[in-house]
Amino acid sequence: MANTKKAENEVKRTGLYWPGKRTEVERVALPFQVVETVNVSRATREEAPLFTAIEDQEAEGWRNKLIWGENKYIMASLLDQGFAGKINLIYIDPPFATGADFSVKMKVGDEEWTKEASVIEEKAYRDTWGKGLGSYLQMMYDRLTLMRDLLSETGSIYVHVGKSVASHVRVVCDEVFGSDNCINELTWKRSHAHGDTGQGAIHFGRVTDSILFYKKGSADVWNPQYTDYTDEIIDRDYKYVDEETGEHYRLMPVDGPGGAKKGNPYYEFLGVKGYWRYSKQTMQELYEAGEIVLSSTGKSLSRKRYLRDAKGTPVTDLWDDVNRISPTSNERIGYDTQKPEALLERIMKASSNEGDLVADLFCGSGTTGAVAEKLGRRWIMADLSRFAIQVTRKRLLDISECKPFEILNLGKYERQYWQVHINGEGAQEDEVLTRYLDFIVQLYRGERVTGFAHLHGRKAGRMVHVGGVDAPVTLSEINDALDECAANRFRGLDVLGWEWEMGLHDLVTVEGRKRGVDLRLLTIPREVMDPRAVEAGDIEFYELAYLDVTLERRGSPGLPRSRAGEAQVVLKNFIIPNEDLVPAEVREKIKRWSDYVDFWGVDWDFQGDTFHNQWQSYRTRKHPALRLDSDWHTYPSDAEAASGCRTHDRPGKYQVMVKVIDIFGNDTTRLLPVDVR
Repeated sequence: MANTKKAENEVKRTGLYWPGKRTEVERVALPFQVVETVNVSRATREEAPLFTAIEDQEAEGWRNKLIWGENKYIMASLLDQGFAGKINLIYIDPPFATGADFSVKMKVGDEEWTKEASVIEEKAYRDTWGKGLGSYLQMMYDRLTLMRDLLSETGSIYVHVGKSVASHVRVVCDEVFGSDNCINELTWKRSHAHGDTGQGAIHFGRVTDSILFYKKGSADVWNPQYTDYTDEIIDRDYKYVDEETGEHYRLMPVDGPGGAKKGNPYYEFLGVKGYWRYSKQTMQELYEAGEIVLSSTGKSLSRKRYLRDAKGTPVTDLWDDVNRISPTSNERIGYDTQKPEALLERIMKASSNEGDLVADLFCGSGTTGAVAEKLGRRWIMADLSRFAIQVTRKRLLDISECKPFEILNLGKYERQYWQVHINGEGAQEDEVLTRYLDFIVQLYRGERVTGFAHLHGRKAGRMVHVGGVDAPVTLSEINDALDECAANRFRGLDVLGWEWEMGLHDLVTVEGRKRGVDLRLLTIPREVMDPRAVEAGDIEFYELAYLDVTLERRGSPGLPRSRAGEAQVVLKNFIIPNEDLVPAEVREKIKRWSDYVDFWGVDWDFQGDTFHNQWQSYRTRKHPALRLDSDWHTYPSDAEAASGCRTHDRPGKYQVMVKVIDIFGNDTTRLLPVDVR
């Protein structure tokens, strides 16, 4: 009986266990939405499908991908899109459970300040620790499992973690990838422990991180890495100097013990008999090249090995030669946890080849993509922070001849899943809609009303209309709500929406005035979908930013103004709706409205789908100035049209889309018509 109980309680496999541990990983696969293309010519805009097959590492039409959203959903969606077993290398630098993981140093005008985490970043990551270590490990377990499925059989993963969690995460990696597939636990010495509370006083300075290096299958891509020899090694091992060239060299034996067993040829050369490593012909060639040396005793032969031909010292698992980024370096973006490009360069060169696909699902400041771009690798990056996506976009654009990439999100599909999820499976469509409207109006701190076709709530004497989860709020939708307000003599209307029809803002303002209704447009924040943010009461609805732009025109040589072929966009004014997010002491010193603009771009031929970024101006630490007028864009003339240019390049009516991204990563658009005859 005792033996039976012992068998029943026997642990079947090694692993790390915590209260409430789940081994089944939720896999919610949702379609992606491409919201912007960058560095893609208009001619090739429609040539590449959203996700191109990558069989045998062929990537015809491939576009690199920068994805905003929850990486658990993103990875499940990548797997559903055919990326299982397609990624060659994954590097992740997940949060270490410290507040500094989310703060970013940024500038507004001439003032520098530290931007704290957004609500959604805090609730998704930092607050995970409020439930203890187990919730963090569950988060890592789920994501590492999905990453394993994304990796190719010859792929590798590097998990960068702090010493405080390294031992726990290593056991989780052992469970997910297999302990036999652990290649190294690398130790990276950051060079100093500045900012480490208690350093020297209550503990030894903490100057190292761990990087857990695992392979997926029985074989992996491996390219040995070397560091340059130190002067000490050169003086010790390459102590001889060529009298003619001045080059350092060492002497290596050309015979050795066991030569007969190894099948080395036996013959006499320069009066010395032995089992030589090379054939007699090769020995003669080396001798004539001056590389075979006879010892002073005349009893042994050696070969010269020049320092120039040496690869260097093989890199070990202690990386103390890759320093943190200097505070004055142009590489620095402002993230406290930003990793140096040299670190990612070593990882990428060791475990991938040119053309391979590299992924980083906690991309932060975009170091992985920047290095992949420079080394000729394809890449996929994702982050939950809208600000991180904006920082990464600018960093990539700053790379000379950056290859085309797309910015994607899960958009309406994530919201659709959330709407069904909070109502439960099997709920009727009208019941789902009612609960959704009740929920949003309540979060807006309004009172729910019924009996209207387009009005869903009331707040402070103003009516409220709530946009749907699966489509942008349109002009006609707002007009219907305005008509209902006018018919019932309501003088104020707040429209809440997740997304907005491009160029909507100025059009609806005029429509509101026509009906005598004061209209406000407010964005429903993504934090609404996070129950932790809802429970904490951290939901804020902000009005859309105000953007004033003009379209300048001038005629092409020999053409009258009525047939002008050139256009230029000029920014005139921009007002962010949430200035309170900027510290008061910084806000008081801001002198120009343009200080709130971080990036803006122009699509000269917007076709109602994806914003095609054809021109842009943006701020960097090296070049903080921002242009407020675009380059002149030339539209085709009648003569060019007659010569057989593509349909979308011919004279006619165009739509110019202007996108402005503020210092917090939020975007505002404006649509401008242009007639080229």
